[in-house]
Amino acid sequence: MSQFTRKPLLQGLFLLALSSGAVFSSQARAQTDGLKTGEAVFEVLASEIALQRGEAGLAYNTYLEMARQYKDPRLAQRAMEIAIGGGSPDLALQAAKTWDELSPASETKPKEVLITLLVLNNRWSDAIKPAIALLKQQNPAQQENTLLQLQALLAKAKDENEALRAFYEIASTVKVPPKAPGLLYTYAMSAEKVGRMDIMEQTLREILRKYPNDANSLNALGYSLADRNVKLPEAFALISKAHQISPKDSFILDSLGWVNFRLGKNALALEQLQQAFTMKPEADIAAHTGEVLWVMGRRPEAEEMWRQGQKLDANNATLKETLKRFKPEWSTPDQAPQGTWDGRFAVKVIGLTESQNQGGSGGFTLTQDALKDILEIRNPVGGSIAKITINPGEATLERDGQVVTAIDADTLIQNTLGLPLPARGLSNWLRGEVRPGSEASVDRNAQGQVSKISQDGWDLVYTWGNKKRLDKLTMTRSSNIGSIDIRLVFDHPNE
Repeated sequence: MSQFTRKPLLQGLFLLALSSGAVFSSQARAQTDGLKTGEAVFEVLASEIALQRGEAGLAYNTYLEMARQYKDPRLAQRAMEIAIGGGSPDLALQAAKTWDELSPASETKPKEVLITLLVLNNRWSDAIKPAIALLKQQNPAQQENTLLQLQALLAKAKDENEALRAFYEIASTVKVPPKAPGLLYTYAMSAEKVGRMDIMEQTLREILRKYPNDANSLNALGYSLADRNVKLPEAFALISKAHQISPKDSFILDSLGWVNFRLGKNALALEQLQQAFTMKPEADIAAHTGEVLWVMGRRPEAEEMWRQGQKLDANNATLKETLKRFKPEWSTPDQAPQGTWDGRFAVKVIGLTESQNQGGSGGFTLTQDALKDILEIRNPVGGSIAKITINPGEATLERDGQVVTAIDADTLIQNTLGLPLPARGLSNWLRGEVRPGSEASVDRNAQGQVSKISQDGWDLVYTWGNKKRLDKLTMTRSSNIGSIDIRLVFDHPNE
């Protein structure tokens, strides 16, 4: 008798969970044909019990496997919710992709969530295709709301240039509403990032026709003209008006100094730029101030200003372009990088308690070929531990015949090997360069060599030997679980 009552009872509990939203969101549509079996219902309930017991990984994997087996988007959605609750953005993104793939094309909610997770994971270029697909399904009011949400997420982007380029591709598929000047301004700035100066200028003039006292648009248009060294009288008039409206804005004062420099008023330009830098030290302003000093023949002062700029943000586009022209030895070469480094590493982790302390050592070989890095990690006696291949947007780890793939190389190594080794950007750091795509600070010694880089939470201290070869690199990082100390010693660096 119990065999006949248990199955309907489990099905009833499962369907009750569906209708009440205990397992899925209220927006999910019933697709229970494949899930009415006792086995499927048992797996769902077992997953929820596992989740209550703190076994989030087991619950996540079960839901995602079931979603693919039964082609049910609700199960993928639940897996995503578990990953988000567990603080695992990579897993949440994987489940969100499955949720979107399994959902009907008319469903927009999965795409909205997928796009949000992509941009929060700083994968703006991957968000372009689903975002465009979403916009095509929306009416103008919904499109404006989507663009406003993306605009708000731009502030969280680690690589602002990449994010703005993606925003331009997305926004260009629809007509940005003229009643939203802030959105139009962002669109203008994104057009500049892809080299569409005509679109940028046209959009800024459109804003100014309706809002002639918009200081940001006045400044942006004036600075663009001054930076391209065209229409300088108009550029000066635009920036001067912006300065009158916002006299304490350091960026507008920087623009005013820059247009005066273009007009040949070097002394006045230097005074204004130095004042702007004092008001708000920024790498852009440091780049401009250094260039004026260099042209005036005050080269040691120019170099010192650029040093300060690199401490603020060594990846700043204006600063990098300026150094490329005046201090190419401080710049990253344009050609595709190649190189090989062999050495030994020692890792020491000091946890919050003594039981959390750990350490390890071994050898490594890092090979860089253009955008592809291959990191081989060996144990102290030379045996292979793992091979990590890093490509833009993806990393794979091979170990004991098994291959694991993830978005982020550092997370992949930590989760798979238990070692907090930074792989993302390591080839750049070994060259004494910052990793593109995130803010970084650079200190240089008296010879102009990089002595310290701070990026991605790591502090790197360099020891250079003869022939400008890197002998040692110390990498430290503090986190909520303690401190990490990594020491690299090189046998034949980049030979």
